[in-house]
Amino acid sequence: MAIEALDSGLRRNDEWIRASLTQDYNVKATAELQVVPIGSGVSVRQEIMRVTELLKKYDFIVETHASGTNIEGNLNDILAVVEQIHATLHSEGTVRLVSYLKLETRTDKTPTLAGKQL
Repeated sequence: MAIEALDSGLRRNDEWIRASLTQDYNVKATAELQVVPIGSGVSVRQEIMRVTELLKKYDFIVETHASGTNIEGNLNDILAVVEQIHATLHSEGTVRLVSYLKLETRTDKTPTLAGKQL
């Protein structure tokens, strides 16, 4: 029975991987993003405000907090916005950026920020 369950889980994961490689598949994800401008002085308010402006251009559910931002949306869009954030802030004069990104994707159900609340 355990082998059958494992085999079933592996098939489901294999189907998810194949489906996620096609362009029409929409992989949903949750993420926590922290962008840290380095060398911008004591205050990084302007850079962080710019990050939130860029996030608003996407179809995300966004929750900001003291140490970063929680994001719910399409995996490809989340990865794209991180690239856009770096490109934009660098083009606007930020010399060095470090970003911390935690991603969650699931094959058994759609991850949501609401599902993470205690």
